[in-house]
Amino acid sequence: MKSSRSRSRSKNNRNRGGNSGGNVVNRVFDSSGPEGKVRGTPQQIIDKYNQLARDAQLSGDRVATENFQQHAEHYLRMLSEAQREMDARREEQERQNRERQAERDRERAQRQEQEANADPAEAPQPDVVDSDGDTGLVETPESQPKPKPKQRSRSRKPKPQTDATSSQDAAPDSGSAPEAAE
Repeated sequence: MKSSRSRSRSKNNRNRGGNSGGNVVNRVFDSSGPEGKVRGTPQQIIDKYNQLARDAQLSGDRVATENFQQHAEHYLRMLSEAQREMDARREEQERQNRERQAERDRERAQRQEQEANADPAEAPQPDVVDSDGDTGLVETPESQPKPKPKQRSRSRKPKPQTDATSSQDAAPDSGSAPEAAE
């Protein structure tokens, strides 16, 4: 069994390190079987050898049938091992993700608990910087102090009095009588 080599020079050394399995599921192999080379992914090679085994069985050649079935079984074992490794990697990654999420949840709960129990007087206060009035901010109408409304002096017209004596008669108990206009 020989794995095909990439034609591109930049891809030659990509997947040769630490992972001995690599991506076997999608890798193309050249299989030298009893009737010549069979080329394809492991699943394609399995299918081809199974077809050759059926043809040999129909022709009555038990030895060739067994030979093709053994070749198919070899690639089936490779494929199942690669699938098992992929599943193990996926489960490990999911486990790590669950652990990370649990740690983030614990940290978030601790922060919320600390914020709930924190005394505002003991909380760190931001430093006040004296910048001599130049804060670098743009003045807007909302940021300017509101001017006090001007009080207009109104000249009141005196109430028209119909009769000076009638106004005194109307309020005899008031204690102070309005002065008569001269």
